[in-house]
Amino acid sequence: MRLMQVMAGGPQGGAEGFYERLALALRGPDIEQLLAFRRDPGRAARLRQAGMAISEHAFGGALDMLTPWQLRKVAAKFRPDVTISWMNRGSRMAPDQPGVLAGRLDGYYKLKNFRRCQHLIGITPGICDYAINAGWPRERVHLIPNFVAGDLQATPQPRGDLDTPEGAPLLLALGRLHPVKGYDVLLRALADVPDAYLWIAGEGAEATRLGRLAEDLNVSARVRWLGWRQDVGSLFRAADLCVSSSRFESFGHVIAEAWAHHKPIVSTDVVGPAGTIHHGADGLLVPKDNPGALADAIKTLIADPQRAAAMADAGRDTFLAHYSEPVVVSRYRAFFDAVAGR
Repeated sequence: MRLMQVMAGGPQGGAEGFYERLALALRGPDIEQLLAFRRDPGRAARLRQAGMAISEHAFGGALDMLTPWQLRKVAAKFRPDVTISWMNRGSRMAPDQPGVLAGRLDGYYKLKNFRRCQHLIGITPGICDYAINAGWPRERVHLIPNFVAGDLQATPQPRGDLDTPEGAPLLLALGRLHPVKGYDVLLRALADVPDAYLWIAGEGAEATRLGRLAEDLNVSARVRWLGWRQDVGSLFRAADLCVSSSRFESFGHVIAEAWAHHKPIVSTDVVGPAGTIHHGADGLLVPKDNPGALADAIKTLIADPQRAAAMADAGRDTFLAHYSEPVVVSRYRAFFDAVAGR
Protein backbone atom coordinates (compact mmCIF):
# COMPACT_ATOMS: atom_id res chain seq x y z
CA MET A 1 0.00 0.00 0.00
CA ARG A 2 1.33 3.41 -1.04
CA LEU A 3 -0.25 6.22 0.97
CA MET A 4 0.10 9.96 0.40
CA GLN A 5 -1.18 12.44 3.01
CA VAL A 6 -1.69 16.13 2.18
CA MET A 7 -2.14 18.73 4.92
CA ALA A 8 -1.98 22.52 4.68
CA GLY A 9 -2.39 23.40 8.36
CA GLY A 10 -0.09 25.43 10.57
CA PRO A 11 2.48 24.41 13.16
CA GLN A 12 -0.07 23.80 15.93
CA GLY A 13 -3.61 22.54 16.24
CA GLY A 14 -5.59 19.39 16.85
CA ALA A 15 -5.76 18.20 13.24
CA GLU A 16 -2.12 19.14 12.63
CA GLY A 17 -0.99 17.15 15.63
CA PHE A 18 -3.05 14.14 14.64
CA TYR A 19 -1.64 14.28 11.11
CA GLU A 20 1.77 13.51 12.59
CA ARG A 21 0.51 10.90 15.06
CA LEU A 22 -1.43 9.02 12.40
CA ALA A 23 1.52 9.02 10.01
CA LEU A 24 3.74 7.53 12.69
CA ALA A 25 1.11 5.00 13.74
CA LEU A 26 0.71 3.74 10.16
CA ARG A 27 4.40 3.01 9.75
CA GLY A 28 5.14 -0.55 8.77
CA PRO A 29 6.60 -2.73 6.04
CA ASP A 30 3.24 -2.98 4.28
CA ILE A 31 2.56 0.79 4.01
CA GLU A 32 4.88 3.22 2.25
CA GLN A 33 3.99 6.85 2.97
CA LEU A 34 4.71 10.26 1.51
CA LEU A 35 3.75 13.20 3.71
CA ALA A 36 3.08 16.51 1.95
CA PHE A 37 2.47 19.57 4.14
CA ARG A 38 2.89 23.31 4.51
CA ARG A 39 6.51 24.27 5.13
CA ASP A 40 7.30 24.02 8.84
CA PRO A 41 10.82 23.36 10.15
CA GLY A 42 9.61 21.72 13.35
CA ARG A 43 7.27 19.28 11.64
CA ALA A 44 9.84 18.51 8.96
CA ALA A 45 12.52 17.77 11.58
CA ARG A 46 10.24 15.51 13.63
CA LEU A 47 9.06 13.50 10.66
CA ARG A 48 12.52 13.19 9.12
CA GLN A 49 13.87 11.98 12.45
CA ALA A 50 11.15 9.32 12.43
CA GLY A 51 12.33 8.17 9.00
CA MET A 52 9.32 9.50 7.07
CA ALA A 53 9.44 10.70 3.46
CA ILE A 54 8.24 14.29 3.26
CA SER A 55 7.40 16.94 0.67
CA GLU A 56 7.06 20.59 1.78
CA HIS A 57 5.03 23.21 -0.08
CA ALA A 58 3.73 26.77 0.28
CA PHE A 59 -0.01 26.03 0.35
CA GLY A 60 -0.82 29.66 -0.33
CA GLY A 61 -4.16 31.28 -1.08
CA ALA A 62 -6.45 31.18 -4.09
CA LEU A 63 -3.73 32.52 -6.41
CA ASP A 64 -1.27 29.75 -5.51
CA MET A 65 -1.09 27.71 -8.68
CA LEU A 66 2.36 26.33 -7.92
CA THR A 67 1.47 24.08 -4.98
CA PRO A 68 -1.24 22.07 -6.79
CA TRP A 69 1.12 21.61 -9.76
CA GLN A 70 3.91 20.46 -7.44
CA LEU A 71 1.59 18.03 -5.67
CA ARG A 72 0.45 16.51 -8.98
CA LYS A 73 4.08 16.10 -9.98
CA VAL A 74 4.99 14.48 -6.66
CA ALA A 75 1.98 12.15 -6.85
CA ALA A 76 2.78 11.14 -10.42
CA LYS A 77 6.22 10.05 -9.25
CA PHE A 78 5.10 8.39 -5.99
CA ARG A 79 1.95 6.80 -7.50
CA PRO A 80 -0.15 6.44 -4.32
CA ASP A 81 -2.89 3.86 -4.04
CA VAL A 82 -4.71 6.21 -1.64
CA THR A 83 -4.28 9.93 -0.90
CA ILE A 84 -5.79 11.40 2.26
CA SER A 85 -6.42 15.15 2.06
CA TRP A 86 -6.71 17.06 5.31
CA MET A 87 -8.92 20.11 5.87
CA ASN A 88 -10.21 22.59 3.30
CA ARG A 89 -7.07 23.86 1.58
CA GLY A 90 -5.32 20.51 1.53
CA SER A 91 -8.39 18.97 -0.11
CA ARG A 92 -8.68 21.73 -2.72
CA MET A 93 -5.06 21.25 -3.75
CA ALA A 94 -4.54 17.51 -3.33
CA PRO A 95 -4.19 15.47 -6.55
CA ASP A 96 -7.13 13.19 -7.31
CA GLN A 97 -4.99 10.79 -9.31
CA PRO A 98 -3.32 8.40 -9.45
CA GLY A 99 -5.16 6.29 -6.90
CA VAL A 100 -8.13 7.19 -4.72
CA LEU A 101 -8.53 10.60 -3.05
CA ALA A 102 -10.21 10.52 0.37
CA GLY A 103 -10.97 13.79 2.15
CA ARG A 104 -10.74 13.78 5.93
CA LEU A 105 -13.35 15.81 7.83
CA ASP A 106 -12.49 16.67 11.42
CA GLY A 107 -14.99 19.52 11.34
CA TYR A 108 -18.09 20.77 9.55
CA TYR A 109 -16.17 22.05 6.55
CA LYS A 110 -17.58 23.45 3.32
CA LEU A 111 -18.00 20.32 1.25
CA LYS A 112 -17.36 22.15 -2.02
CA ASN A 113 -13.68 21.96 -1.06
CA PHE A 114 -13.94 18.15 -1.19
CA ARG A 115 -15.79 17.79 -4.47
CA ARG A 116 -12.88 16.00 -6.19
CA CYS A 117 -12.70 13.35 -3.45
CA GLN A 118 -14.07 9.90 -4.09
CA HIS A 119 -14.54 9.18 -0.38
CA LEU A 120 -14.89 11.12 2.86
CA ILE A 121 -13.65 10.17 6.33
CA GLY A 122 -15.61 11.74 9.18
CA ILE A 123 -14.26 11.59 12.71
CA THR A 124 -17.68 11.65 14.43
CA PRO A 125 -21.13 10.28 13.57
CA GLY A 126 -22.43 13.86 13.41
CA ILE A 127 -19.87 14.88 10.80
CA CYS A 128 -20.70 11.79 8.73
CA ASP A 129 -24.42 12.61 8.91
CA TYR A 130 -23.63 16.17 7.85
CA ALA A 131 -21.96 14.92 4.67
CA ILE A 132 -24.71 12.39 3.93
CA ASN A 133 -27.44 14.97 4.47
CA ALA A 134 -25.59 17.25 2.03
CA GLY A 135 -25.95 14.59 -0.67
CA TRP A 136 -22.90 12.36 -0.32
CA PRO A 137 -23.69 8.67 -0.89
CA ARG A 138 -23.69 6.83 2.42
CA GLU A 139 -21.36 4.14 1.09
CA ARG A 140 -18.71 6.76 0.36
CA VAL A 141 -18.74 8.30 3.86
CA HIS A 142 -16.70 6.44 6.46
CA LEU A 143 -16.57 6.90 10.24
CA ILE A 144 -13.02 6.68 11.62
CA PRO A 145 -12.43 8.60 14.87
CA ASN A 146 -9.16 10.03 16.07
CA PHE A 147 -7.06 8.07 18.51
CA VAL A 148 -5.28 9.53 21.49
CA ALA A 149 -2.43 8.24 23.62
CA GLY A 150 -2.89 7.74 27.33
CA ASP A 151 0.44 7.61 29.12
CA LEU A 152 -0.55 6.23 32.51
CA GLN A 153 3.13 5.87 33.36
CA ALA A 154 3.91 9.56 32.91
CA THR A 155 5.43 11.35 35.86
CA PRO A 156 2.86 13.78 37.27
CA GLN A 157 3.73 17.44 36.90
CA PRO A 158 4.80 18.50 40.42
CA ARG A 159 2.16 20.84 41.75
CA GLY A 160 4.71 22.73 43.77
CA ASP A 161 6.50 23.78 40.59
CA LEU A 162 3.33 25.61 39.58
CA ASP A 163 2.52 26.99 43.03
CA THR A 164 -0.48 24.70 43.44
CA PRO A 165 -1.33 23.16 46.84
CA GLU A 166 -1.18 19.37 46.99
CA GLY A 167 -4.59 18.99 48.60
CA ALA A 168 -6.53 21.42 46.41
CA PRO A 169 -8.92 20.11 43.73
CA LEU A 170 -7.10 20.62 40.43
CA LEU A 171 -8.94 21.25 37.15
CA LEU A 172 -7.22 20.91 33.78
CA ALA A 173 -8.24 22.55 30.49
CA LEU A 174 -6.34 22.30 27.22
CA GLY A 175 -6.66 24.20 23.95
CA ARG A 176 -5.96 27.49 22.22
CA LEU A 177 -6.97 30.67 23.96
CA HIS A 178 -9.85 31.54 21.64
CA PRO A 179 -13.45 32.63 22.31
CA VAL A 180 -14.79 29.32 20.97
CA LYS A 181 -13.12 27.49 23.87
CA GLY A 182 -15.26 29.32 26.42
CA TYR A 183 -12.48 29.94 28.92
CA ASP A 184 -14.27 33.08 30.06
CA VAL A 185 -17.14 30.82 31.16
CA LEU A 186 -14.71 28.47 32.90
CA LEU A 187 -13.13 31.35 34.82
CA ARG A 188 -16.58 32.51 35.95
CA ALA A 189 -17.37 28.95 37.05
CA LEU A 190 -14.08 28.78 38.96
CA ALA A 191 -15.19 31.80 40.99
CA ASP A 192 -17.99 29.57 42.33
CA VAL A 193 -15.62 26.69 43.18
CA PRO A 194 -13.52 28.50 45.77
CA ASP A 195 -11.12 25.70 46.75
CA ALA A 196 -10.18 24.60 43.22
CA TYR A 197 -7.15 25.52 41.15
CA LEU A 198 -7.14 25.62 37.34
CA TRP A 199 -4.36 24.84 34.90
CA ILE A 200 -4.92 26.01 31.32
CA ALA A 201 -2.50 24.65 28.71
CA GLY A 202 -2.69 26.69 25.53
CA GLU A 203 -1.80 29.94 23.81
CA GLY A 204 -3.73 32.43 21.72
CA ALA A 205 -4.95 35.95 21.11
CA GLU A 206 -7.31 35.86 24.11
CA ALA A 207 -4.49 35.57 26.66
CA THR A 208 -4.52 39.22 27.77
CA ARG A 209 -8.31 39.50 27.95
CA LEU A 210 -8.63 36.26 29.90
CA GLY A 211 -5.89 37.30 32.30
CA ARG A 212 -7.72 40.53 33.03
CA LEU A 213 -11.00 38.66 33.50
CA ALA A 214 -9.33 36.33 36.01
CA GLU A 215 -8.16 39.37 37.95
CA ASP A 216 -11.61 40.99 37.84
CA LEU A 217 -13.15 37.75 39.16
CA ASN A 218 -10.50 37.48 41.90
CA VAL A 219 -9.48 34.00 40.69
CA SER A 220 -6.08 34.83 39.16
CA ALA A 221 -4.29 33.48 42.24
CA ARG A 222 -5.80 30.06 41.46
CA VAL A 223 -5.19 30.00 37.69
CA ARG A 224 -1.98 28.86 36.03
CA TRP A 225 -1.41 29.73 32.36
CA LEU A 226 0.89 26.99 31.05
CA GLY A 227 1.21 27.85 27.36
CA TRP A 228 1.53 25.05 24.79
CA ARG A 229 2.74 21.88 26.44
CA GLN A 230 3.98 18.65 24.89
CA ASP A 231 3.90 16.76 28.21
CA VAL A 232 0.12 16.56 28.50
CA GLY A 233 0.40 13.12 30.11
CA SER A 234 2.17 14.70 33.07
CA LEU A 235 -0.54 17.36 33.34
CA PHE A 236 -3.36 14.82 33.28
CA ARG A 237 -1.60 12.69 35.86
CA ALA A 238 -1.44 15.67 38.22
CA ALA A 239 -5.04 16.82 37.71
CA ASP A 240 -8.19 15.62 39.46
CA LEU A 241 -10.57 16.26 36.59
CA CYS A 242 -10.67 17.74 33.11
CA VAL A 243 -13.03 20.47 31.90
CA SER A 244 -14.10 21.40 28.36
CA SER A 245 -16.03 24.68 28.33
CA SER A 246 -16.21 25.08 24.55
CA ARG A 247 -18.96 26.88 22.68
CA PHE A 248 -18.35 24.58 19.71
CA GLU A 249 -16.38 21.36 19.18
CA SER A 250 -16.67 19.11 16.17
CA PHE A 251 -15.18 16.27 18.22
CA GLY A 252 -13.62 17.38 21.49
CA HIS A 253 -10.17 15.83 21.45
CA VAL A 254 -9.62 16.68 25.11
CA ILE A 255 -12.49 14.35 26.06
CA ALA A 256 -10.82 11.30 24.57
CA GLU A 257 -7.54 12.44 26.15
CA ALA A 258 -9.17 12.62 29.57
CA TRP A 259 -10.56 9.13 29.11
CA ALA A 260 -7.20 7.84 27.92
CA HIS A 261 -5.54 9.25 31.03
CA HIS A 262 -8.23 7.83 33.31
CA LYS A 263 -9.63 11.18 34.41
CA PRO A 264 -13.29 12.27 34.80
CA ILE A 265 -14.52 14.89 32.33
CA VAL A 266 -17.04 17.73 32.55
CA SER A 267 -17.99 19.23 29.18
CA THR A 268 -20.47 21.55 27.56
CA ASP A 269 -23.17 19.73 25.60
CA VAL A 270 -22.15 21.12 22.20
CA VAL A 271 -22.39 18.93 19.14
CA GLY A 272 -19.13 16.95 19.31
CA PRO A 273 -19.01 16.15 23.03
CA ALA A 274 -22.77 15.56 23.15
CA GLY A 275 -22.33 12.84 20.55
CA THR A 276 -19.35 11.36 22.34
CA ILE A 277 -20.03 11.46 26.09
CA HIS A 278 -22.69 9.25 27.68
CA HIS A 279 -23.98 11.73 30.24
CA GLY A 280 -23.78 10.43 33.79
CA ALA A 281 -21.79 7.36 32.75
CA ASP A 282 -18.41 8.40 31.33
CA GLY A 283 -18.77 12.15 31.83
CA LEU A 284 -21.04 15.05 32.69
CA LEU A 285 -22.60 17.40 30.14
CA VAL A 286 -23.77 20.94 30.90
CA PRO A 287 -25.26 23.73 28.74
CA LYS A 288 -22.75 26.01 27.06
CA ASP A 289 -22.31 29.58 28.26
CA ASN A 290 -23.67 28.62 31.69
CA PRO A 291 -21.05 29.21 34.41
CA GLY A 292 -23.42 28.14 37.17
CA ALA A 293 -24.17 24.77 35.61
CA LEU A 294 -20.48 24.21 34.88
CA ALA A 295 -19.55 25.05 38.48
CA ASP A 296 -22.27 22.73 39.85
CA ALA A 297 -21.02 19.81 37.75
CA ILE A 298 -17.43 20.40 38.85
CA LYS A 299 -18.48 20.61 42.52
CA THR A 300 -20.53 17.41 42.13
CA LEU A 301 -17.47 15.41 41.14
CA ILE A 302 -15.19 17.08 43.68
CA ALA A 303 -17.67 16.24 46.45
CA ASP A 304 -18.13 12.62 45.32
CA PRO A 305 -14.75 11.01 44.61
CA GLN A 306 -16.32 7.59 44.16
CA ARG A 307 -18.61 8.85 41.41
CA ALA A 308 -15.69 10.66 39.78
CA ALA A 309 -13.62 7.46 39.88
CA ALA A 310 -16.48 5.43 38.37
CA MET A 311 -16.77 7.93 35.52
CA ALA A 312 -13.03 7.76 34.96
CA ASP A 313 -13.27 3.95 34.79
CA ALA A 314 -16.14 4.11 32.30
CA GLY A 315 -14.28 6.69 30.24
CA ARG A 316 -11.20 4.50 30.10
CA ASP A 317 -13.38 1.64 28.83
CA THR A 318 -14.84 3.92 26.12
CA PHE A 319 -11.34 4.96 25.11
CA LEU A 320 -10.08 1.39 24.82
CA ALA A 321 -13.09 0.35 22.76
CA HIS A 322 -13.19 3.26 20.30
CA TYR A 323 -10.29 5.74 20.56
CA SER A 324 -7.16 3.72 21.24
CA GLU A 325 -4.40 3.61 18.64
CA PRO A 326 -4.72 -0.10 17.73
CA VAL A 327 -8.48 0.19 17.17
CA VAL A 328 -8.28 3.31 14.99
CA VAL A 329 -5.26 2.14 12.99
CA SER A 330 -7.01 -1.14 12.20
CA ARG A 331 -9.99 0.82 10.88
CA TYR A 332 -7.75 2.92 8.64
CA ARG A 333 -6.07 -0.21 7.30
CA ALA A 334 -9.44 -1.79 6.54
CA PHE A 335 -10.52 1.43 4.81
CA PHE A 336 -7.39 1.47 2.63
CA ASP A 337 -7.95 -2.14 1.59
CA ALA A 338 -11.60 -1.49 0.79
CA VAL A 339 -11.22 1.65 -1.32
CA ALA A 340 -8.08 0.49 -3.09
CA GLY A 341 -9.78 -2.76 -4.09
CA ARG A 342 -7.44 -5.06 -2.19
